[in-house]
Amino acid sequence: MGLFISFEGVEGCGKTTQLEMLREHLEWKGCQVVAVREPGGTELGEKIRGILLNIDTEGLAITPWSELFLYAVCRAQLVCEVIKPALGENKIVLCDRFADSTVVYQGYARGLSLQAIADINKWVTEGIAPDITFIMDCPPEVGLKRAMARINNIAEGKKEDRFERENIDFHKKVRDGYLRLAKEASTRIKVIDGGRGIPVIHKEICDIIEKKLEAMGKRK
Repeated sequence: MGLFISFEGVEGCGKTTQLEMLREHLEWKGCQVVAVREPGGTELGEKIRGILLNIDTEGLAITPWSELFLYAVCRAQLVCEVIKPALGENKIVLCDRFADSTVVYQGYARGLSLQAIADINKWVTEGIAPDITFIMDCPPEVGLKRAMARINNIAEGKKEDRFERENIDFHKKVRDGYLRLAKEASTRIKVIDGGRGIPVIHKEICDIIEKKLEAMGKRK
């Protein structure tokens, strides 16, 4: 099987930038890499993404449970169409958010049942989980400032800002949820200090992945 790596964190934490940098690094090394995002990554997922992330989507009011199941649909499609086949071809899959996001956003922040979320995630992922998860950690206030600066440069109607518009207490719950997950799954989850320079963070991530690839090579 291949290697499954996910990137997580609060809004504006820098995870997407680091995912792209890691993708370029791995491709430079000659690895076969598939980069995807959640929600999205498939034709169906991208359509649902517009509903989930755009605050102005036809004035829709999405309940927490509806939100949860929309994410589950996206994840099921992504696993079936992209992630599972890629891993079966021994490729490296980089995913911008995965099941941990649902635990944190819909569980710890929205207050939905963690057991229900765990069950749903198990079904829709077909038991597939990341080998390594990087949580890009930074204070919510810092991340939101970065995120809104980016969003403000995007044309109206194309802004994906539904979660950025949540109050600061919501985002603090998100961060606390991620740090709690990191303690519960310290072998898989690596907490990265997102307050440092981009090149410094990139090097730390690359060093971790290099060690993982080396260990995988020794097992073959």
